[in-house]
Amino acid sequence: MEKTRYYVELPPFTGRNVPVGEIAKAIGKDAQYIRYGLQKGIFSFGYAIKLENSSEYNYYCPDRKVWEETGYFRQENKKEKTLA
Repeated sequence: MEKTRYYVELPPFTGRNVPVGEIAKAIGKDAQYIRYGLQKGIFSFGYAIKLENSSEYNYYCPDRKVWEETGYFRQENKKEKTLA
């Protein structure tokens, strides 16, 4: 008996840092909710790095991890690449 194989086509990941506001809009939550979850380690799709001698954080949410955890993916525009 032959087993059925299923193939999933993956999006073209680039390692793009997905902005917190974009993730929040995609999953229907407030951006502060996402930031707090990243700071406390509740969400595994990104990182919150506290700046030294400051109360501010930087956030890095790679597109692949965001897609794996939330199912959200948006391909990077060519305009976004040239602005960075």
